[in-house]
Amino acid sequence: MGNAAAARKLASAAAFGGGGLSALGLGLYGLLRTEAKLARRAIGQTRETPPPDATGWYGRGRPGPAVKVALLGDSSAAGYGVDRVEETPGAHLASGLAVRADRRVHLREFAVVGAESSHLVRQVDAALPTGPDLAVILIGVNDITHQVRPATSVRNLSEAVRRLREAGAEVVVGTCPDLGTIRPIPPPLKQVARVWSRRLAAAQTIAVVEEGGRTVSLSSILGPEFDAAPALLFGPDRFHPSADGYRALAEVLLPSALAALGLGPDAAEAPEAVRGEGLRPVASAAVEAVRVPGTELDGVEVAGSRRGVRGLWVELRHRRRHPGTDSEAPEPTEPSHADDTADTART
Repeated sequence: MGNAAAARKLASAAAFGGGGLSALGLGLYGLLRTEAKLARRAIGQTRETPPPDATGWYGRGRPGPAVKVALLGDSSAAGYGVDRVEETPGAHLASGLAVRADRRVHLREFAVVGAESSHLVRQVDAALPTGPDLAVILIGVNDITHQVRPATSVRNLSEAVRRLREAGAEVVVGTCPDLGTIRPIPPPLKQVARVWSRRLAAAQTIAVVEEGGRTVSLSSILGPEFDAAPALLFGPDRFHPSADGYRALAEVLLPSALAALGLGPDAAEAPEAVRGEGLRPVASAAVEAVRVPGTELDGVEVAGSRRGVRGLWVELRHRRRHPGTDSEAPEPTEPSHADDTADTART
Protein backbone atom coordinates (compact mmCIF):
# COMPACT_ATOMS: atom_id res chain seq x y z
CA MET A 1 0.00 0.00 0.00
CA GLY A 2 1.38 3.43 -0.94
CA ASN A 3 1.83 6.17 1.62
CA ALA A 4 -1.03 8.28 0.27
CA ALA A 5 -3.37 5.28 0.26
CA ALA A 6 -2.32 4.37 3.81
CA ALA A 7 -2.97 7.91 5.01
CA ARG A 8 -6.38 7.95 3.32
CA LYS A 9 -7.26 4.60 4.88
CA LEU A 10 -6.22 5.74 8.33
CA ALA A 11 -8.16 9.00 8.03
CA SER A 12 -11.22 7.12 6.75
CA ALA A 13 -11.01 4.66 9.64
CA ALA A 14 -10.95 7.58 12.03
CA ALA A 15 -14.00 9.15 10.40
CA PHE A 16 -16.03 5.96 10.48
CA GLY A 17 -14.83 4.57 13.79
CA GLY A 18 -12.65 1.76 12.44
CA GLY A 19 -9.27 0.68 13.63
CA GLY A 20 -7.32 1.82 10.61
CA LEU A 21 -4.60 -0.79 11.05
CA SER A 22 -3.72 -3.16 8.24
CA ALA A 23 -1.68 -6.30 8.84
CA LEU A 24 1.42 -4.26 8.03
CA GLY A 25 0.21 -1.52 10.35
CA LEU A 26 -0.30 -3.98 13.19
CA GLY A 27 3.24 -5.22 12.75
CA LEU A 28 4.63 -1.70 12.77
CA TYR A 29 2.49 -0.79 15.75
CA GLY A 30 3.70 -3.77 17.77
CA LEU A 31 7.31 -2.89 17.08
CA LEU A 32 6.66 0.71 17.98
CA ARG A 33 5.17 -0.33 21.33
CA THR A 34 8.41 -2.11 22.12
CA GLU A 35 10.40 0.87 20.90
CA ALA A 36 8.39 3.26 23.06
CA LYS A 37 9.34 1.30 26.16
CA LEU A 38 13.02 1.41 25.20
CA ALA A 39 12.83 5.12 24.44
CA ARG A 40 11.14 5.95 27.74
CA ARG A 41 13.82 3.94 29.57
CA ALA A 42 16.54 5.90 27.75
CA ILE A 43 14.88 9.27 28.29
CA GLY A 44 14.22 8.70 31.97
CA GLN A 45 11.72 10.32 34.32
CA THR A 46 10.00 13.57 33.44
CA ARG A 47 10.55 16.70 35.46
CA GLU A 48 7.99 17.28 38.20
CA THR A 49 8.11 21.06 37.81
CA PRO A 50 5.65 22.17 35.11
CA PRO A 51 6.89 24.55 32.42
CA PRO A 52 6.17 28.27 32.80
CA ASP A 53 2.65 29.30 31.75
CA ALA A 54 2.78 31.60 28.71
CA THR A 55 -0.76 32.91 29.30
CA GLY A 56 -0.98 36.69 29.18
CA TRP A 57 -0.83 39.85 27.09
CA TYR A 58 1.82 40.50 24.45
CA GLY A 59 2.60 43.51 22.28
CA ARG A 60 2.59 46.25 24.88
CA GLY A 61 2.08 49.62 23.24
CA ARG A 62 0.62 48.13 20.06
CA PRO A 63 -2.91 48.89 18.86
CA GLY A 64 -6.00 46.74 19.39
CA PRO A 65 -8.29 45.02 19.24
CA ALA A 66 -6.22 42.19 20.61
CA VAL A 67 -5.86 38.92 18.74
CA LYS A 68 -7.00 36.10 21.03
CA VAL A 69 -4.97 32.90 20.69
CA ALA A 70 -5.54 29.52 22.36
CA LEU A 71 -2.60 27.12 22.55
CA LEU A 72 -3.57 23.47 22.98
CA GLY A 73 -1.76 20.15 22.98
CA ASP A 74 1.09 18.37 24.72
CA SER A 75 4.54 19.12 26.12
CA SER A 76 5.74 20.52 22.78
CA ALA A 77 3.08 23.23 23.08
CA ALA A 78 3.60 23.75 26.82
CA GLY A 79 7.37 24.12 26.51
CA TYR A 80 8.45 21.25 28.74
CA GLY A 81 12.08 21.51 29.86
CA VAL A 82 12.61 25.30 29.85
CA ASP A 83 12.77 27.52 32.93
CA ARG A 84 11.81 30.99 31.67
CA VAL A 85 8.45 31.92 30.17
CA GLU A 86 10.20 33.80 27.36
CA GLU A 87 11.65 30.45 26.23
CA THR A 88 8.30 28.71 25.75
CA PRO A 89 6.80 28.19 22.29
CA GLY A 90 3.69 30.12 23.40
CA ALA A 91 5.73 33.21 24.24
CA HIS A 92 7.71 32.95 21.00
CA LEU A 93 4.54 32.58 18.94
CA ALA A 94 2.57 35.36 20.67
CA SER A 95 5.53 37.75 20.57
CA GLY A 96 6.02 37.07 16.87
CA LEU A 97 2.33 37.60 16.14
CA ALA A 98 2.35 40.91 18.00
CA VAL A 99 5.36 42.19 16.06
CA ARG A 100 4.38 40.93 12.60
CA ALA A 101 0.71 41.91 12.85
CA ASP A 102 1.41 45.08 14.90
CA ARG A 103 -1.42 44.13 17.23
CA ARG A 104 -1.81 43.28 20.86
CA VAL A 105 -2.09 39.55 21.44
CA HIS A 106 -3.72 37.70 24.29
CA LEU A 107 -2.58 34.09 24.53
CA ARG A 108 -4.26 31.48 26.71
CA GLU A 109 -2.31 28.28 27.20
CA PHE A 110 -4.27 25.06 27.72
CA ALA A 111 -1.53 22.60 26.75
CA VAL A 112 -0.59 19.92 29.29
CA VAL A 113 2.61 17.90 29.53
CA GLY A 114 1.88 14.29 28.63
CA ALA A 115 -1.41 15.06 26.88
CA GLU A 116 -2.80 12.66 24.32
CA SER A 117 -5.34 13.49 21.64
CA SER A 118 -8.16 12.32 23.93
CA HIS A 119 -7.28 15.16 26.32
CA LEU A 120 -8.17 17.72 23.65
CA VAL A 121 -11.82 17.40 24.70
CA ARG A 122 -11.10 19.06 28.06
CA GLN A 123 -8.74 21.57 26.53
CA VAL A 124 -11.30 22.63 23.91
CA ASP A 125 -13.98 22.82 26.64
CA ALA A 126 -11.76 25.27 28.50
CA ALA A 127 -10.73 27.24 25.40
CA LEU A 128 -14.14 27.85 23.80
CA PRO A 129 -15.47 30.26 26.48
CA THR A 130 -12.46 32.54 25.82
CA GLY A 131 -13.61 33.12 22.23
CA PRO A 132 -10.26 32.56 20.48
CA ASP A 133 -9.62 34.05 17.06
CA LEU A 134 -6.97 31.39 16.50
CA ALA A 135 -6.32 27.99 18.04
CA VAL A 136 -2.91 26.34 17.61
CA ILE A 137 -2.69 22.61 18.36
CA LEU A 138 0.41 20.42 18.75
CA ILE A 139 -0.44 16.77 19.45
CA GLY A 140 0.44 13.21 18.47
CA VAL A 141 3.72 12.08 19.99
CA ASN A 142 2.19 10.78 23.23
CA ASP A 143 -0.47 8.93 21.28
CA ILE A 144 2.31 6.95 19.62
CA THR A 145 4.43 6.35 22.72
CA HIS A 146 1.36 5.42 24.79
CA GLN A 147 0.06 3.01 22.16
CA VAL A 148 -3.15 4.89 21.29
CA ARG A 149 -4.75 3.40 18.19
CA PRO A 150 -3.88 5.75 15.31
CA ALA A 151 -7.47 6.00 14.04
CA THR A 152 -8.60 6.96 17.55
CA SER A 153 -5.91 9.63 17.72
CA VAL A 154 -6.96 11.12 14.40
CA ARG A 155 -10.64 11.01 15.30
CA ASN A 156 -10.02 12.90 18.56
CA LEU A 157 -8.07 15.58 16.73
CA SER A 158 -10.72 15.87 14.05
CA GLU A 159 -13.43 16.40 16.65
CA ALA A 160 -11.40 19.11 18.38
CA VAL A 161 -10.86 20.98 15.12
CA ARG A 162 -14.54 20.68 14.19
CA ARG A 163 -15.68 22.19 17.49
CA LEU A 164 -13.21 25.06 17.27
CA ARG A 165 -14.16 25.85 13.68
CA GLU A 166 -17.87 25.77 14.51
CA ALA A 167 -17.15 28.35 17.21
CA GLY A 168 -15.55 30.63 14.62
CA ALA A 169 -11.88 30.09 15.47
CA GLU A 170 -9.21 29.65 12.82
CA VAL A 171 -7.22 26.48 13.51
CA VAL A 172 -3.57 25.69 12.80
CA VAL A 173 -2.31 22.20 13.66
CA GLY A 174 1.35 21.32 13.84
CA THR A 175 1.28 17.66 12.82
CA CYS A 176 3.11 14.83 14.56
CA PRO A 177 6.88 15.29 14.22
CA ASP A 178 9.18 12.70 12.72
CA LEU A 179 10.17 10.43 15.60
CA GLY A 180 13.02 9.09 13.53
CA THR A 181 15.01 12.20 14.53
CA ILE A 182 15.01 11.29 18.24
CA ARG A 183 18.35 9.81 19.23
CA PRO A 184 17.23 7.67 22.20
CA ILE A 185 15.30 5.59 19.66
CA PRO A 186 17.92 3.20 18.22
CA PRO A 187 17.86 1.59 14.77
CA PRO A 188 16.36 -0.48 13.26
CA LEU A 189 13.22 0.52 15.11
CA LYS A 190 14.09 4.17 14.50
CA GLN A 191 13.01 3.57 10.91
CA VAL A 192 9.72 2.09 12.13
CA ALA A 193 9.12 5.17 14.26
CA ARG A 194 9.79 7.36 11.25
CA VAL A 195 7.33 5.49 9.04
CA TRP A 196 4.56 5.40 11.61
CA SER A 197 4.88 9.01 12.80
CA ARG A 198 4.88 10.23 9.20
CA ARG A 199 1.77 8.20 8.41
CA LEU A 200 0.04 9.57 11.49
CA ALA A 201 1.02 13.11 10.45
CA ALA A 202 -0.38 12.56 6.95
CA ALA A 203 -3.65 11.21 8.35
CA GLN A 204 -3.85 14.13 10.78
CA THR A 205 -3.45 16.46 7.82
CA ILE A 206 -6.32 14.91 5.89
CA ALA A 207 -8.63 14.99 8.92
CA VAL A 208 -7.79 18.58 9.88
CA VAL A 209 -8.28 19.96 6.37
CA GLU A 210 -11.55 18.04 6.12
CA GLU A 211 -12.81 19.98 9.16
CA GLY A 212 -11.71 23.36 7.82
CA GLY A 213 -8.40 23.79 9.61
CA ARG A 214 -4.94 24.12 8.14
CA THR A 215 -1.84 22.12 8.97
CA VAL A 216 1.87 22.82 9.23
CA SER A 217 4.27 19.91 8.94
CA LEU A 218 6.72 19.74 11.85
CA SER A 219 8.34 16.70 10.23
CA SER A 220 12.08 16.73 10.92
CA ILE A 221 12.17 20.46 11.70
CA LEU A 222 14.86 19.86 14.30
CA GLY A 223 16.53 16.95 12.51
CA PRO A 224 19.41 18.72 10.72
CA GLU A 225 19.99 21.06 13.66
CA PHE A 226 19.96 18.08 16.02
CA ASP A 227 22.72 16.37 14.07
CA ALA A 228 24.75 19.58 13.86
CA ALA A 229 24.29 20.78 17.44
CA PRO A 230 22.25 18.39 19.60
CA ALA A 231 23.21 20.15 22.81
CA LEU A 232 21.80 23.43 21.47
CA LEU A 233 18.51 22.39 19.86
CA PHE A 234 17.40 19.59 22.19
CA GLY A 235 17.06 19.58 25.95
CA PRO A 236 19.00 17.41 28.41
CA ASP A 237 16.64 14.43 27.97
CA ARG A 238 17.47 14.32 24.22
CA PHE A 239 13.74 14.10 23.46
CA HIS A 240 12.15 17.49 24.11
CA PRO A 241 13.42 20.66 22.41
CA SER A 242 15.62 23.15 24.18
CA ALA A 243 14.81 26.86 24.36
CA ASP A 244 16.38 27.38 20.93
CA GLY A 245 14.50 24.36 19.63
CA TYR A 246 11.18 25.83 20.78
CA ARG A 247 12.08 29.09 19.05
CA ALA A 248 12.64 27.17 15.80
CA LEU A 249 9.30 25.42 16.28
CA ALA A 250 7.45 28.72 16.74
CA GLU A 251 9.14 30.24 13.69
CA VAL A 252 7.71 27.43 11.54
CA LEU A 253 4.18 27.97 12.89
CA LEU A 254 4.18 31.79 12.80
CA PRO A 255 3.72 32.40 9.03
CA SER A 256 0.74 30.04 8.87
CA ALA A 257 -0.78 31.55 12.02
CA LEU A 258 -0.56 35.01 10.45
CA ALA A 259 -2.04 33.74 7.19
CA ALA A 260 -4.92 32.04 9.01
CA LEU A 261 -5.77 35.36 10.65
CA GLY A 262 -5.39 37.24 7.36
CA LEU A 263 -2.64 39.37 8.91
CA GLY A 264 0.52 38.12 7.21
CA PRO A 265 2.21 39.99 4.37
CA ASP A 266 1.82 36.94 2.12
CA ALA A 267 -1.65 35.90 3.33
CA ALA A 268 -3.32 36.83 0.04
CA GLU A 269 -0.48 35.98 -2.32
CA ALA A 270 -1.01 33.25 -4.90
CA PRO A 271 1.04 30.04 -4.59
CA GLU A 272 4.34 30.12 -6.48
CA ALA A 273 4.93 27.14 -8.76
CA VAL A 274 8.68 27.80 -8.80
CA ARG A 275 8.73 27.12 -5.05
CA GLY A 276 6.83 23.86 -5.44
CA GLU A 277 3.55 25.41 -4.30
CA GLY A 278 0.12 24.92 -5.82
CA LEU A 279 -3.00 22.77 -5.92
CA ARG A 280 -2.85 19.12 -4.91
CA PRO A 281 -5.28 16.34 -3.93
CA VAL A 282 -5.14 16.20 -0.15
CA ALA A 283 -3.75 12.66 0.29
CA SER A 284 -0.76 13.09 -2.00
CA ALA A 285 -0.16 16.59 -0.62
CA ALA A 286 -0.21 15.25 2.94
CA VAL A 287 2.47 12.69 2.14
CA GLU A 288 4.56 15.35 0.39
CA ALA A 289 4.18 17.70 3.37
CA VAL A 290 5.48 15.28 6.00
CA ARG A 291 8.81 15.16 4.19
CA VAL A 292 9.36 18.93 4.22
CA PRO A 293 9.06 20.78 7.55
CA GLY A 294 7.08 23.99 7.48
CA THR A 295 4.83 22.88 4.61
CA GLU A 296 1.32 24.28 5.00
CA LEU A 297 -1.86 22.71 3.62
CA ASP A 298 -5.19 24.50 3.50
CA GLY A 299 -8.43 23.51 1.82
CA VAL A 300 -9.51 25.41 -1.31
CA GLU A 301 -12.30 25.38 -3.87
CA VAL A 302 -11.66 24.58 -7.52
CA ALA A 303 -14.44 25.47 -9.97
CA GLY A 304 -16.76 25.99 -7.02
CA SER A 305 -16.09 22.63 -5.40
CA ARG A 306 -13.82 21.55 -2.53
CA ARG A 307 -13.48 18.05 -3.98
CA GLY A 308 -12.15 16.54 -7.14
CA VAL A 309 -12.09 12.94 -8.32
CA ARG A 310 -9.15 12.27 -5.97
CA GLY A 311 -10.68 13.91 -2.92
CA LEU A 312 -10.32 17.32 -1.27
CA TRP A 313 -8.35 20.02 -3.03
CA VAL A 314 -5.68 21.79 -0.99
CA GLU A 315 -3.15 24.54 -1.53
CA LEU A 316 0.35 23.45 -0.63
CA ARG A 317 2.63 26.29 0.44
CA HIS A 318 6.13 26.77 1.78
CA ARG A 319 5.60 30.06 3.54
CA ARG A 320 8.63 32.25 4.07
CA ARG A 321 9.83 32.29 7.63
CA HIS A 322 10.29 35.64 9.30
CA PRO A 323 13.52 36.64 11.02
CA GLY A 324 13.37 35.72 14.66
CA THR A 325 12.01 38.33 17.06
CA ASP A 326 12.91 38.69 20.71
CA SER A 327 10.38 36.88 22.84
CA GLU A 328 8.81 38.87 25.65
CA ALA A 329 7.32 37.88 28.97
CA PRO A 330 3.54 38.30 29.04
CA GLU A 331 1.72 40.95 31.03
CA PRO A 332 -0.82 39.40 33.44
CA THR A 333 -3.42 42.10 32.67
CA GLU A 334 -4.17 44.13 29.57
CA PRO A 335 -2.16 47.37 29.54
CA SER A 336 -4.33 50.42 29.94
CA HIS A 337 -4.52 53.11 27.27
CA ALA A 338 -2.53 55.40 29.56
CA ASP A 339 0.25 52.81 29.81
CA ASP A 340 0.35 52.47 26.02
CA THR A 341 0.54 56.26 25.59
CA ALA A 342 3.37 56.49 28.10
CA ASP A 343 5.30 53.72 26.36
CA THR A 344 4.88 55.48 23.00
CA ALA A 345 6.06 58.79 24.46
CA ARG A 346 9.18 57.18 25.90
CA THR A 347 10.10 55.72 22.51
